[in-house]
Amino acid sequence: MEEGINAYILKEFQIAKQDLRTYSPLTLAYIGDGIYDLIIRSIVVGEGNTNANLLHRKTSSMVKAKAQAEMIEALLPKLSQEEEAVYRRGRNAKSPTIAKNATVSDYRMATGFEALLGYLYLEDNFVRLVELVKLGLTSMQEPERKGE
Repeated sequence: MEEGINAYILKEFQIAKQDLRTYSPLTLAYIGDGIYDLIIRSIVVGEGNTNANLLHRKTSSMVKAKAQAEMIEALLPKLSQEEEAVYRRGRNAKSPTIAKNATVSDYRMATGFEALLGYLYLEDNFVRLVELVKLGLTSMQEPERKGE
């Protein structure tokens, strides 16, 4: 089996893999935020070359807490018990930062979503991570289609 992205990075920088059960949900959310941002940026840039301001605005609309909260709400029925437990740990974590331009509820749900993505990334389950992001993005587009 081909090694995952995280395993490759750890190997190249000679960092031992850690037990994910010891990671705080906010640590999982920290790496999940970066991975989600990278996926969304890859999608936006993949849609074609344009100016940086437009790229930033499009990316920002997809990575904001409200959008992430909508995505995880649609994804909850599709999560395994383990995935749902990771999400709940992230959602319920006491964050030292406050929601900026988001409701507390959306911010907490987004933190849980990011924790789940971080967990999947650190587990080298990039296939499932991308599958969930894809399902989430599709669910966000469905209400727009109904209004057409």
